[in-house]
This record gives sequence, C-alpha cells and structure tokens, in this order.
Amino acid sequence: MDTLALDLARFQFAFTVAFHIIFPSFTIGLASYLAVLEGLWLKTKNEKYIQLYKYWLKIFAVSFGMGVVSGIVLSYQFGTNWSVFSDKTGPILGPLMGYEILTAFFLEAGFLGVMLFGMQRVGKKLHFASTCVVAFGTFLSAFWILSVNSWMQTPAGYAINEVGQFIPDDWFAIIFNPSFPYRLVHMLLASYLTTALVVSAVGAYHLIKAPHNPLAKTMFSMALWMITIVTPIQIIAGDLHGLNTLQHQPAKVAAMEGHYQSHDGAPLILFGIPDDQAKEMRYQVAIPKLGSLILTHDLNGRVEGLDAFPESDHPPVSIVFWSFRVMVGIGFAMLMIGLFSLWLRKKGRLYDMPLFHRVCILFGPAGFVAVLSGWITTEVGRQPFTVYGLLRTVDSASPIDALAISFSLAAFVVVYLCVFGAGFFYLIRLMRKSPTRYEKSLDPRLADGAQVPPASHPNRLT
Repeated sequence: MDTLALDLARFQFAFTVAFHIIFPSFTIGLASYLAVLEGLWLKTKNEKYIQLYKYWLKIFAVSFGMGVVSGIVLSYQFGTNWSVFSDKTGPILGPLMGYEILTAFFLEAGFLGVMLFGMQRVGKKLHFASTCVVAFGTFLSAFWILSVNSWMQTPAGYAINEVGQFIPDDWFAIIFNPSFPYRLVHMLLASYLTTALVVSAVGAYHLIKAPHNPLAKTMFSMALWMITIVTPIQIIAGDLHGLNTLQHQPAKVAAMEGHYQSHDGAPLILFGIPDDQAKEMRYQVAIPKLGSLILTHDLNGRVEGLDAFPESDHPPVSIVFWSFRVMVGIGFAMLMIGLFSLWLRKKGRLYDMPLFHRVCILFGPAGFVAVLSGWITTEVGRQPFTVYGLLRTVDSASPIDALAISFSLAAFVVVYLCVFGAGFFYLIRLMRKSPTRYEKSLDPRLADGAQVPPASHPNRLT
C-alpha cells in the first residue's frame, strides 16, 4: 500500500471510530444513571425519580441505537482496509471481540426490550433488574473492547506461529494485560463524567427556562455531585495510567510531555510548539523540574526523551502533545466546576445562579471532547505500530489503492453526516423538551418555561 492509501485508510478508521466512541462513552454512564434513578424510586417511592427515568430513557434508547449502528461499521473495515492486521491478530482479537457479542451484546439485546417497553407489563423489581442488567451489559462491552485495545498497546500472553500470526499462549495474561486495569478504570470514569456533564447541561438549560422546575433541580444536583466526587478520582486514575504508560510505552509519554531530549530534572512543559524537524519545543512555557517530580517522584529524576528511541519509532509529537493537553485541561476545568458547585450549595445558590448555569450548558459537550482527545492521545501515541513494538501500521494495511479508499471514505462522510446528523438533531430536541412535559402528575405551570412563585414550591429536593 502506498503512503497516500495508508493515510486515507487511517483517516477513514479514525473518522468512523470518532463517531462511534461518543455513543458508548455516553450510554455507559447513562445506563448506570437510569439504574440509580429507578433504584431511588423503588426505595423512596418519590415520583420525581421515575419521571426523570422516563425522560432519560428516550434519550438512552436513541443513543444506544446509534452506537450499535456506528459500531457495526468498524468491523467491516478490519476486513477491507486492514486485512493483514486481521489475519495476524485474529487468533487473539477475534475471540475477545466474540466474547463481547456473546456476553455484553446478548445481555443488552435480551433485556433492553423489557427496559424500554416493560414498565407496565412486568413487576417493578423485574423491570429494575432489567435496567441493571443493561447497565452491566454496557460495562461488559467496555471490558472486552478495552481489553482488545489494551492488548494492542501492551501485548502479553501471546506466541507467534510459523506463518507470523499472534496466537494465544495465556488467555488470562492476554485479557488482563499490563495496561488494561488502568485503561478500564480511566475510561469508565470518563464515561460517567461525560454523562454527568450532559445531564448537568440539560438541567441547567431547564433551570434557566423554569427556575423552580423540581425535576431540573434534581438532575442538575445529581450530576454536579457526580462531577464533584468523580473528577478528583479520575485525575488520580489518569496519573496512575500515565505512570503505567511510562513503564510500557515511554516514547508515547515523551511525545505527550513534549520532551525531544532526555533530562535529569525534566521540566513540565505547559505549552509550546513542537518542531519535529529541529527536534525541539519552541516557545515553551515550562515549570522547572516538575516533570521529573510527576513522572519519577524525584525532582532530579531522569526522564527519557524521544532521542532515546529510534526516529522510525517516534509518534507524531504535535498531535499527541496537544490532544493530551486538551484532555487534561478539560479535566481540571471539571474539577473547578465541581468545587464551585460546592460553594454554591453552601451559599444556597445552586439553582439561582444563571451565569453558572450557562457555564454548565457550555461544558455539556466537554466530556465528549475529552474522550476524543484521550483516544487520540492513546492511538496516535502508539504509532507507528498497531501492536506496540511488534506490528507496524504500514505492515497492517490491505493491498488496495488510494482511489478505492477515497470512494469509500467519501461515502462514509456523506452517510454519517446525514444519518448521525439527523440523530444528533433529534437528541437535542429530546433534551430541549421540559422533563415535566409528559408528566400530568406535576404542576402544569412548570412546563414550557413557566415560573412558579417559590412559596408554592419550596426547595425540598436537595
């Protein structure tokens, strides 16, 4: 495959994965949120929880369907653009992806119908069990897919047969490879935060329209508690994941940190312009020795730069450097939102701060941006390998020409923009509808942005 065909194949896969990854990162968290809402309803008998459940269930159903459709497309690309990769890694990755279908997808498919349409047909406890099973199914799906991806990053438990295929030698070592536990925790927490940011944005939007809407208050408060509690845990998990990456993929960390040269007492480069030609970071803004302290826990610790590795093994520094900073920047912005929400709770102003509500609306998509940035950091940082250190990307592609890939790429772009564009538009419409619109048991004055005097509806939801 020539260079142009390889770049087009890589871009096509990146384009389709970027569309797909935003749906699981939302539905994993949203399925768990639905389980919590239904559990609270069963425990407290408070109708607000089941009303919120019904509101978000519609959004979950659409998002789940779009995730399934976008995921199917990825499988076909393994056999078209990446047939050599599929042949060499199939004995390992094929069974792992099969396990995802046999466990996660069957669970989700089997109980999703009960979850969506069984509220009036089965008992409350059985329906709640179905919701929990679907939520567990989304976790299982993430488990197997992240095991596949982690094995490509840190391969273990394999042997190579006489025709150059990776074959299983130790399934436990393959599944629980060195980076898998860190990647699984990091991705699951990212999914919960992504969902929390969306829920907080929707709650904030409806609070601006109707400041005394009790359901908007409840979803807004629950989402901010999730952001406040989970963000610090995610920062710690991300740091541990980074240290694991330093151990197994040091060249990726060098690109993330922007270190072209090895250092004793390396600085933490906050910003700069990577120059791959000159092998230096131009116009850098850095904190002396902090990089070594973070990575080695020693102010004078040695941090390997890209000069410690063959130039042919260097990942694209600019992409990895900036995508990593976008992810980290959003993480710390979420931390600030969580801390500020605590201050507003203490002052009793969480629901009557329109400026803060607008900030939450603005940050609604930030979780998706962070997930995409993290994925770019992980996957581009692994280059030039598909199986790190063992199988190069250039040796993984199918022997097809650039023209054929161009036609399929153009078709993907057009179809995705039309189909998923319509899906996104419909999701936004669902989110813009008041959570009280369909609930006759609530005061109708709360719908469509109407305001009710505080004396009529005391704040008793927090």
